[in-house]
Amino acid sequence: MIVTLTANPSLDRTVTLDGPLERGRVQRAVATTSVPAGKGVNVARVVLSAGRSAVAVLPGEHDDPLVIGLRDLGIPHRAVEVTGRLRVNLTIAEPDGTTTKVNEPGLPLSAEQLAALSATLEREAAGARWVVLSGSLPPGVPDGWYGELVGRLRASGAAVAVDTSGPPLLATLADGVARLPQLVKPNGEELAELAGVVGADLEDDVDAAAAAAAGLVDRGVEAVLATLGAAGAVLATRGGVWVARPPAIRRLSTVGAGDSALAGYLLADLAGADPADRLRSAVAHGAAAAGLPGSTLPTPADLRAGDVQVHALTTHRS
Repeated sequence: MIVTLTANPSLDRTVTLDGPLERGRVQRAVATTSVPAGKGVNVARVVLSAGRSAVAVLPGEHDDPLVIGLRDLGIPHRAVEVTGRLRVNLTIAEPDGTTTKVNEPGLPLSAEQLAALSATLEREAAGARWVVLSGSLPPGVPDGWYGELVGRLRASGAAVAVDTSGPPLLATLADGVARLPQLVKPNGEELAELAGVVGADLEDDVDAAAAAAAGLVDRGVEAVLATLGAAGAVLATRGGVWVARPPAIRRLSTVGAGDSALAGYLLADLAGADPADRLRSAVAHGAAAAGLPGSTLPTPADLRAGDVQVHALTTHRS
């Protein structure tokens, strides 16, 4: 079982254009879609499509369009009752794969609602192999909330993966070894921020990304999966550092690619794969997502794992 928490979920609306976005002009869409989303919801959807068990924990009223969408798709979920509608995020997709996202800030949660969300997550996490804390925090939620959850979840025996950004990510990794997640999944920009490389994005420097990821392992994180866009990904663990290059694809949309990569890693871990193959699965899932239109998420039929090139940069770490 994989349990995901999406504290700030969204109904993702994708508008697909037949040409480049022209600011200040009226343009017509060739397609539109609306799907329940948020990073943890996306991870759960990919895991379920691969035939594994997952449940998504999130806030939301019973009749919220996002929660209705989860029911319609048959996505197992536990929605904690809140007051108000969940946010709607807009993605504008251009034919060359360029995506422009406009994200609403989200629905604020009261202290009581936050406590109920935490309690629901801990109940669902009992016996789970992985718990995934994904995405931004709603307005007003303390930056250190994920770190608090990690501490409680680790005490229960669950392995915890965190995929967030900005102050919540920095706070999570500043809480001491006992409250560090087993897995962190930054992108190039987030990895640079964690490593203290101001104003950098490590997507164009795989060696620097590998060094930064290894540095986080030295600080106590068991594994760092750093997704680097078209450059692939880096995995650092206590046993070594690996880099993977994706297959050549026609990029249609990057929406959900990082979430798909995380799901691919977790699926391979559930299957007992070694680190190199966990990275291979992550990159195959991320590349498959990028090659699909709009907010479409990959299924096993979309994967080209055999075309992912993986090699070790180091084989042992002190």
